Amino acid sequence: MPHNIVQISNADIFQDQVKILEDVNLRITKGEFIYLIGKTGSGKSSLLKTLYAALPLSNGKGTVCGYDLKKLNRKTIPLLRRKLGIVFQDFNLLSDRNIEENLLFALKATGWTDKKQMKKKVNEVLERVDLKGKNQKMPHTVSGGEQQRVVIARALLNNPSLIIADEPTGNLDPETSDDILLLLRDLAQKQNTAVLFATHDYRILENFPARIIRCHQEKVIDEEDIIV
Repeated sequence: MPHNIVQISNADIFQDQVKILEDVNLRITKGEFIYLIGKTGSGKSSLLKTLYAALPLSNGKGTVCGYDLKKLNRKTIPLLRRKLGIVFQDFNLLSDRNIEENLLFALKATGWTDKKQMKKKVNEVLERVDLKGKNQKMPHTVSGGEQQRVVIARALLNNPSLIIADEPTGNLDPETSDDILLLLRDLAQKQNTAVLFATHDYRILENFPARIIRCHQEKVIDEEDIIV
């Protein structure tokens, strides 16, 4: 039996008491790579925010990484987020700290204290995203693609069960976009980490087919794999 990382059933998703999506049913299993698509304003971001508990789930059922979304509170939301890796379009790196210091800051924020273990973990994730030896570089001195790799490295620090990537290639050129996409697909395969990849870039969907979830007219539609 596949292990479900996300299980949403008959859920309505609201933002400021306005219903954005209705009767949402979504299942994501361990190690699965999935695209999330839909026009601007179709509810993609609201769905993602519900998964990482930035929006509460009031109607229906939902579990993410074993946490019941309806029972989350201030103590358990950080525990859920430790099981998630979140990658945004904007890199959100600390500009006054080098790459290693950015990652150490994230480790401290999630409760790590052993400096030796922290250093080891930083080196491990940088190697995984092909940035070995770039520890001391400042974010502004590396390319956009490398900055996004740092963000992915940061997302990997706590060995997440699910990576939520919200338009991670939106600011990148096509070749760099492909590199980032292939890196995330490789992580799904090799680390058994589920990846939900929100994108507007239909070129990527055609070049690298996978299961597609579409937000359309207040619904979440699970499409069959596109075969090009």
